[in-house]
Amino acid sequence: MPRRSPDPADRKRDPERTRARILEAAVAEFGAKGYAATRVSGIADRAGVNKQLISYYFGGKEGLYRELADRWRQEGGQLAEGPLAEVVRGFVLSTRDRRDWARLMVWENVSGDDGTPDDDGDTGFLRAQVDALRARQEAGEVPADLDPAHLLLALVAAASAPLFMPKVARRITGEDPGSAEFTERYAEQLARLVERLVPPVPPDPV
Repeated sequence: MPRRSPDPADRKRDPERTRARILEAAVAEFGAKGYAATRVSGIADRAGVNKQLISYYFGGKEGLYRELADRWRQEGGQLAEGPLAEVVRGFVLSTRDRRDWARLMVWENVSGDDGTPDDDGDTGFLRAQVDALRARQEAGEVPADLDPAHLLLALVAAASAPLFMPKVARRITGEDPGSAEFTERYAEQLARLVERLVPPVPPDPV
């Protein structure tokens, strides 16, 4: 359907600021309710805008999701640079800083077919991360007997474990997995574990 122009009063607002408010509201609603249960009216109410603007700027709920997914992939690509242990640390900390988006990923994965739009971009991004792990393996940063795809799956699961298993995390550690202190400590410990994967450099011959 063609996008309807917003009212003149709405067009006078700062478009970039309005878009940012809508995106912020969308990720909060998606994270709290999941994609299927989120309503455009709820996003509009949270953002304090007319829901007509959501259609105008993004083409509706699906367009909002795709815009957020694109932004996550851009940020994820930046996080994937550097030593592997630091990459894993960064992804754990990102679940603290981007908690609503991380919760949406949990919703998407544990609720089956929740109506979330299929996105080849996510598949391409993750396959690229497998290739990046394979390159690290060829450079000697990852043991040769590990399968890069399975290793990536394990690292993704480990990085997000406190988010999708908060009760288990609390029972194991006795700590609040939602706290900043826990996230920082867990990120450090997981990074140290990943460092153990790196084969030791043999000493130079005398």
